[in-house]
Amino acid sequence: MKALKWSWWIVVCFVLPSALRAQPRPDPVGTIYTTTNTPVHDPVLIQQDSVYYLFCTGFGISVFSSANMKEWKKGKPVFDQPPAWAVAAVPGYKGHTWAPDISYHNGRYYLYYSVSAFGKNTSCIGVASTKSLHPASPDYKWIDHGKLLQSLPGRDMWNAIDPNLIVDDNGNGWLTFGSFWNGMKQVKLNKDLITVAQPEQWYTVAARPRNFLLPDSSAGDAAIEAPFIFKKHNFYYLFVSWDYCCRGEKSDYKVVVGRSTTVNGPFVDKTGRPLWQGGGSLLLQGDGKKWFGAGHNAVYTANGNDYLIYHGYDALDKGRSKLNIVPLQWDNTGWPILQDSITLNTINQ
Repeated sequence: MKALKWSWWIVVCFVLPSALRAQPRPDPVGTIYTTTNTPVHDPVLIQQDSVYYLFCTGFGISVFSSANMKEWKKGKPVFDQPPAWAVAAVPGYKGHTWAPDISYHNGRYYLYYSVSAFGKNTSCIGVASTKSLHPASPDYKWIDHGKLLQSLPGRDMWNAIDPNLIVDDNGNGWLTFGSFWNGMKQVKLNKDLITVAQPEQWYTVAARPRNFLLPDSSAGDAAIEAPFIFKKHNFYYLFVSWDYCCRGEKSDYKVVVGRSTTVNGPFVDKTGRPLWQGGGSLLLQGDGKKWFGAGHNAVYTANGNDYLIYHGYDALDKGRSKLNIVPLQWDNTGWPILQDSITLNTINQ
């Protein structure tokens, strides 16, 4: 959802792909899809009891459920109506909500989500919570806690989208987020997980070189976004997506990773290069035959096994975005690996 250049490049490379993403294919509630036919963007996964829930970009935040991670049933969105605060904060926002993040803490499920204006860092991150994800439960009720963070053109060199929550070993919540501009940011939250801790603690955890001749209002050419932090083997692993999503057959999205012994970094790749200085070890990319670009991943542990969850652009279906859930393994030095760094057999194949 980003731009390469200011001027007309913004229209061609940013507004057009964003507009396409804002008009998803018809997807009626109750429809059941197999995994690699499930139309998603920016998926995250969580399990409650025997049910897996998938949240992703869509009007009101799209929701799917599954008993086996193979067949996915489309549910009702989180929001029936666009949050009023978001409509007021972001001109043009009509409910198409990006890149949610879901986790369970303190007896509640916390859902962070993004609202943004196309082509700008006029963006906000909001948060909602519920005691249960089961729609039939009396505890199922999403409470929207409103705006958590906001970025503005001309004021901020970061973009308040693509949130991800990590709770460190000391019980402190950290929200990592960002897209293009000066990279991935991280801020400490209060124990309630819905407000920023004071005094504020901010970090830059990943970035790519940016053409600083471009105006602050331009995303620039530092194509990085979608941070996700996962704790494993005494390391915090930071996954980010490089290059471009949302272009169908021309998408060249990919996932890179770095790690750190502390939640704030510095995160370094296999060569020791910090991610905030452009480092990143390649984990996943498309092959142009089965999948074009693939990225915006999450990591989740289910039944003792780790999985990489992401969307890929289907080379056999005109580059449409589809769900992938792939077993994530670890080498003898503790780095995440996939059986094939180009294309993986998904869980239902």
